[in-house]
Amino acid sequence: MRRPSSVVAASALAATTIAVAVSGSAAYAAAGSPSPATTALPGSSAPFTGTNRAIGTVAADNRLTIQAWLRPQTAAAETYAAAASTPGSRLFRHYLTSAAYTARFGATAAEVTRVESWLKSAGFTGVSADSGRNYVQATAAVSTINAALKVQLRYYAASSDASAGRYLLRANDRPITVPTSVAPDLLGLTGLDNAAPKATYVRAVNPVATTGTAKKGISFPCSSWYLQHYARRLPKRLGTTSIPTVICGYSPAQVRGAYDYNRHNIGKGVTVALVEVGLTPDMFQTLRDYAGVNRIESPSPRRYAELSLGRGSACGDPFDVEEQLDVEASYVMAPLANQLVVGGDSCNNGFSGNQSVFDADTAILDGKSGHPLAQIVSNSWETGDESIPANQLTIEHAYLLRAAAEGVSMLFSAGDSSGVESPSSDPYATAVGGTTLGIGRHDPRLFETGWSTGVSSDVDNKWIFQGEEGASGGGPSLLWAQPAYQRGVVPTWLATAPGNRSGLIRAVPDISALADPFTGIAVGLLDLNIAGKVVGYSEESVGGTSVAAPLVAGLVADAEQYQRPFGFLNPALYQLAGTSALHDVTPITSKTPARYHGVACDVAMCGSLWLTTFDDEKWSMTGYTGQVTRKGYDTMSGLGSPNGQSFVYGLREIFS
Repeated sequence: MRRPSSVVAASALAATTIAVAVSGSAAYAAAGSPSPATTALPGSSAPFTGTNRAIGTVAADNRLTIQAWLRPQTAAAETYAAAASTPGSRLFRHYLTSAAYTARFGATAAEVTRVESWLKSAGFTGVSADSGRNYVQATAAVSTINAALKVQLRYYAASSDASAGRYLLRANDRPITVPTSVAPDLLGLTGLDNAAPKATYVRAVNPVATTGTAKKGISFPCSSWYLQHYARRLPKRLGTTSIPTVICGYSPAQVRGAYDYNRHNIGKGVTVALVEVGLTPDMFQTLRDYAGVNRIESPSPRRYAELSLGRGSACGDPFDVEEQLDVEASYVMAPLANQLVVGGDSCNNGFSGNQSVFDADTAILDGKSGHPLAQIVSNSWETGDESIPANQLTIEHAYLLRAAAEGVSMLFSAGDSSGVESPSSDPYATAVGGTTLGIGRHDPRLFETGWSTGVSSDVDNKWIFQGEEGASGGGPSLLWAQPAYQRGVVPTWLATAPGNRSGLIRAVPDISALADPFTGIAVGLLDLNIAGKVVGYSEESVGGTSVAAPLVAGLVADAEQYQRPFGFLNPALYQLAGTSALHDVTPITSKTPARYHGVACDVAMCGSLWLTTFDDEKWSMTGYTGQVTRKGYDTMSGLGSPNGQSFVYGLREIFS
């Protein structure tokens, strides 16, 4: 039994740029009174250092690798990226090679030399720039780092908002200070703090605490398709005591049916990159076993490749399940696409744990022989909400601009709880939200609604609401102005800036696909013994926007088959609004049949007898941000979900 786990015209570009993404030394006004020769970088300290208790200092002889991220020609890059991505522009699809982007918009050789010279003079070793001149990497002892940057690296008590997993939580205790001569060359420095990145898949269900007496003996099977089984004699809800049971995990064939898979459009010749941390052992064998068990096409080793960065998985494989999910989900929708799995250095846990995934993305964009390594990149991770340090936002924005100008589609999971996450909120990212999808025995789309699951426990023969059990990320951005591609599509009331901020804002997500773990997808996993030897194969039901992003990436690959790269997708996606290319994801209402309101999950599956209710966002929920599922664009599912071949041919027509 499987267990559910839980663009814009050039004239409009200025409106899409975050306020902190400015250039020149004027961007760095020191909060205090630094020495005339140095400048403090605002937004260069982690927010948790102001709230979490310091519990010690990092040993002086510890060695860390940092990256000094270089400032590109942002305004000029935005103008070009927008024109290259906007249908009807004379530069539409005139993408640059990696080498051409670096030469035209990257940091100059003189700027690289200036930053390298500073780091060497400060005592750093291993000083070198990446091929795209995105950053200069350097290594030093903590004592050297403290002196060079005028900070103290400390350990902090972990909290629900910030932790470093199995490591002690580490960060600089104040903003970084750098020589005034190099400050204009820098977006920021990474590698000092190490808070763990946010995962966007849901597998294990955590039972909620309840009071009272719950029924212990009720058990029932999960369903292979929606409405296969019912749990009966439950507490009454919606006028019934019989409720459909949780999905065991949809098969590849079922998912293909829901998205109108067609064997003629299967991603031939397109490369999809999947960004991970570390690499899972025997991933190709897992994919081969998954295909065999589910009786779909066997993968070819000629179309599968891995790229390991730095020390690879030497410090663990934190994206183990994530990687297997990403590879399998993208393969289901585009079995003849080339898959490139890029594993960031798992030992490189700096910069909120995100330095390794940033490096993976930039390695794809830097490419080989002057060209990107892939046309489509699926990122099933988020760096945090929009309160993350400002320098982190500017770094993300810089390489997303590079991707758009190079013609690389960057898809990001929108997150697995209410609210807006980064980088998916960036105007140059395609944010993929989530849906709850009912796939019947004969009907591949019984219903589809925005993913927002509430959970109630049986207490004294009554359903007692316990709160949110996962939801698609989305809502109004706190930082970004509305990009031109959203104008006239996103309703004004969903694009109104919160608080006293004037003007319309970027709304998230852009598109969506299956994500609710209670209507999840079956993921194949290899079972390993303590020595790392494969001893078996199993499947588990998994959800989250980590499912949605690679599914959409696969469908985009199907559309790109035998085509030139599509690049930044959003301007084209918003042109498809209201057409047959997209399924309009609709809300659950009082008129919706009771059988589509939720499912039951027993003790064996969920640790407690649960009733999960769909599309359940409400003001009473902790953390509710005003997200809504509605007809047309909404902040749970964006434009809706891809309508199979209509989506494929709709995109092709725009890019023809």
